[in-house]
Amino acid sequence: MSGSQQSVRDTERGERADGRGTAGHPLDNPAYSALTGAHARFAERHGRLLRYRPDVSPWLALPDDLAAGDGSDGDGALWAEAAALAGPGGSLALAGYTVAPPAGWEITFAADGVQLVDAGAATAPDPAAVRLGPADVPEILGLVERTRPGPFLPRTVEMGTYLGIRHEGALVAMAGERMRPEGFSEISAVCTAPEFRGRGLAARLVLAVADGIRARGETAFLHAAADNTNAIRLYETLGFAPRRRTRFLGVRVPA
Repeated sequence: MSGSQQSVRDTERGERADGRGTAGHPLDNPAYSALTGAHARFAERHGRLLRYRPDVSPWLALPDDLAAGDGSDGDGALWAEAAALAGPGGSLALAGYTVAPPAGWEITFAADGVQLVDAGAATAPDPAAVRLGPADVPEILGLVERTRPGPFLPRTVEMGTYLGIRHEGALVAMAGERMRPEGFSEISAVCTAPEFRGRGLAARLVLAVADGIRARGETAFLHAAADNTNAIRLYETLGFAPRRRTRFLGVRVPA
């Protein structure tokens, strides 16, 4: 049995019916761990809930006891706090919380996911990779619009290191850091322009970003849609092992 297969077996044995792993680990509730730690400067709070500033990231963060809720105790109050935090018509994204929102809320997306963790990836800097910053945001948003790697907002680039590869001056591939729970950093926004796919650019950038994370003494992790078997296979080939299953939900507060 391969290491990744064993990891999947271990995950299945340790996973609760709602898809959450062992309580208390930073990666079981990464948004909350990040917003009470490395990303506290991006946090907005209402009652028990935290969220990233709306121009940084859409993620809502629930304390562990609420994130594990089953809908039987206090969920009405939770959704009221979420509505107050986001405001009428505001959008939020949740990871691992499986209870449906109240009537009148719009579900903007819902997907099963897989969380993978660096298990010995051959990380290395990439000499062709350039650091991306606020001045690159218009071009980044253009690439995101073409490739749909997940939510990316005007200040997402401030969450961590973003690297890109250019061809004749144009940005054609990108990867960077999103949530930073204690001891970890998430690799996200991995995308390549359609006409440049198949050249290994995404793999190079993932390993380059992971190299910077490892140099800080942290461990890289990432998420992939459960049905995106090609991406999961690529990440496993690079040295990432599946840790747990999760679920993602996007909602919009009634206007």
